Amino acid sequence: MNRWFVVLGAIIIQINLGAVYAWSLFNQPLMNKFGWAREDVVVTFSITIATFALATIFAGRLQDKIGPRWVATIGGVLLGLGLILASQATTLFQLYFFYGVIGGIGIGMTYVCPLSACVKWFPDKRGLISGVAVAGFGLGGLIFKPIIEWLIEGMGVSSTFLYLGFIYLILVVAGAQLLKNPPVEEFTRTSSKAIPELSNNFSPKQMLGTYQFYLLWFMFLFGSMSGLMVISFAVDIGVDIVNLDIEKAANAVMVIALFNAAGRIVLGRVSDTLGRMNTLMIIYGVTALIMFYMSTEMMNYTTFLLSVSLIGFCFGGFLALFPSVTADYYGTRNMGSNYGLMYQAYGISAFAGPIIVKTIPLTQAFLLSALFCALALVMAKLVSVPKKKVVSEIVKQAS
Repeated sequence: MNRWFVVLGAIIIQINLGAVYAWSLFNQPLMNKFGWAREDVVVTFSITIATFALATIFAGRLQDKIGPRWVATIGGVLLGLGLILASQATTLFQLYFFYGVIGGIGIGMTYVCPLSACVKWFPDKRGLISGVAVAGFGLGGLIFKPIIEWLIEGMGVSSTFLYLGFIYLILVVAGAQLLKNPPVEEFTRTSSKAIPELSNNFSPKQMLGTYQFYLLWFMFLFGSMSGLMVISFAVDIGVDIVNLDIEKAANAVMVIALFNAAGRIVLGRVSDTLGRMNTLMIIYGVTALIMFYMSTEMMNYTTFLLSVSLIGFCFGGFLALFPSVTADYYGTRNMGSNYGLMYQAYGISAFAGPIIVKTIPLTQAFLLSALFCALALVMAKLVSVPKKKVVSEIVKQAS
């Protein structure tokens, strides 16, 4: 099988999953239709991301056992079903459960499958291919923004959920049919590092026994929190802080999505050359500086778009590099399970950002986020590759 077909399937799937990043487009229409508070509506996004992250633990372990195709197919069905049911929601609880829980489980079941498969097919280009595999997720908001706006304007917000549900179901299930893990001989052929790779395959339990996991986990949490804080409140930042009209502020959704996708590919490729930790330190530094700027300076339309674009670019880098770091440090044999555990940092960050914003003003939340990213930069200097097995075990596994 041509391994680039797996990449094609991954991109098709991730574009549809990534439409979740356009959630801020739903905030005002839902507030207008049902009279709900903005903070309560945004909780839907947080529930979706947190549920999505939790589901990756189960999905990662399942796809390690039965392969990515069936797991991604089930996920596509659940995602479509969740949005179809959300079209009938009349209470916040119904919206949280249908879109957030059922839809979130669908995203989580599906997300880890193309990523794990692509990393296994491309051990020679791990950073780049991780970036490409998740770039579609970043592009989802950009591609679906005009579709969602057109549907909301013409059909209403509830009907928009219905039509999106059918679109996601059809396209995600179609993309899932292209996913397949490589045979062992293909892995050996494409990687000159096959034997060392076998020596570094940690089980989830073994990974949890290393201090490096916890440093990486909190680093992932701090970086994701900054990105999701900006993404989930992008339109609101433009309206409330920069004093833009809602149409101009909504353009932030497009530029964030574009730079998010670009960051995943560019920074993934850069990490193959500069190294994962060096690249992470750069993007933590840039994120800290931008968040500090947004907390202390007056922004206009241009500097607003520039700031959120750079945050989206760096956020894309986090999502591209941490799968590669997990594979580098803990091997690819249990990649689905291991990255599912690492990914919980991302899920918690979806709640942490909005909770912080609900507690303190946005500008103060940006400053706190800048401090967390500065701390993560220091933590990156303390991480070293974990060691596990002796030579006799390497020979045994290789044979």
